[in-house]
Amino acid sequence: MRYALALTRDSDAATELVQDTVVRGLERADQFRGDSGPATWLHRIMYRRFLDDQRRRRPLPVDDAEELAAANERDWADDAYSVSADVVVERAEDRDALRDALIRVPANYRAAVLLHDVEGLTVPEVAEIQEVSLAAAKQRLRRGRQMLVSALASGVERRADLAGVPLNCWTVRSRIGDYLDDELDSRERALLEKHLAGCPTCPALYASMVGVTGALAAMRRDPESVIPEQLANRVRSVLAHRE
Repeated sequence: MRYALALTRDSDAATELVQDTVVRGLERADQFRGDSGPATWLHRIMYRRFLDDQRRRRPLPVDDAEELAAANERDWADDAYSVSADVVVERAEDRDALRDALIRVPANYRAAVLLHDVEGLTVPEVAEIQEVSLAAAKQRLRRGRQMLVSALASGVERRADLAGVPLNCWTVRSRIGDYLDDELDSRERALLEKHLAGCPTCPALYASMVGVTGALAAMRRDPESVIPEQLANRVRSVLAHRE
């Protein structure tokens, strides 16, 4: 569950991921050959399930993720590039800030860091789970750590912009749907609205969500989507005949 939460940053998605992993593990128990430990095998199942979901959602194309990782590595290769160690470590010790930075690291690299540094697996085990070479696993771990440090460092400006604003951006963005569906209690609703009033980035996302939701709702009134009366009568006739 810890690994799933860190991958998804969403409790519902993490719960579903764990459930699917357990079910698939039980269904495929006869496929476990014992070449690795049960934990490594289950982590591989979870990782594949997570990647399948990521591919369906397509939050960041693979080529873009690779370019992002390469660009960040070019920054690290520049002798003039640096960060404030005090600030990065302080933010890393803030659980919410650390998770916020982790979610901004592309999935393959984030997973490598989580497997090695959180779950305590070896690099060969990470390579086995991700089904890549040992050299590729080492590169993913290195790049993942670098991007995490850079994300924590850049988060300083984000925190300055959000000084005094309740909730973090991910919490708000993950609850926008509940807010639109009026499923939040009065306290949660007030906190979310206060965040939207003071955040420099979330209002545009919220406005976009409202606009898209409204456009989808308008499709219900689209004349082309209404069943023609002649077809409706034919359906009614068939149903009446069956009765």
